Amino acid sequence: MSEPVLIYTDGSSRGNPGPGGFGVILKYGGKEREISKGYRYTTNNRMELLAVIEGLKALRKKGLSVIVYSDSQYVVKAVKEGWLKKWIATDFKGDKKNPDLWKELNLLLQENEVSFRWIKGHADNPFNNRCDQLATQAAIHNGLAIDQYYEEITR
Repeated sequence: MSEPVLIYTDGSSRGNPGPGGFGVILKYGGKEREISKGYRYTTNNRMELLAVIEGLKALRKKGLSVIVYSDSQYVVKAVKEGWLKKWIATDFKGDKKNPDLWKELNLLLQENEVSFRWIKGHADNPFNNRCDQLATQAAIHNGLAIDQYYEEITR
């Protein structure tokens, strides 16, 4: 199998909930691509999830080996420890949060061979630190997008 695609992710919100953003770095074959976007009203966990989703959606091929690096225990443990599979099987019984994003992530995980690695945030990983910068910058820009699902359920 060829070298894996590396996806570094981070999400942030200024206030929780509040304006938020995500940052992603994709690395493959000596190339890097950055992705970020901000939202006017959301949560940190939603932005952590959306970073992974948007990173996976940016892949142009299916069947790839992918390693996702995240500083979110929420995201990494949900996948690695099987929480997501249980939530899907029980249709998010017990009022689990962010079912829209978890369902989307679950579908994307079927397209490639994806593994998750937790990394300490705000530490010595330059890619995680850059993702944090991207997420923070995205959250403070004008013209923030609308997190439609979240804004609808909180009104």
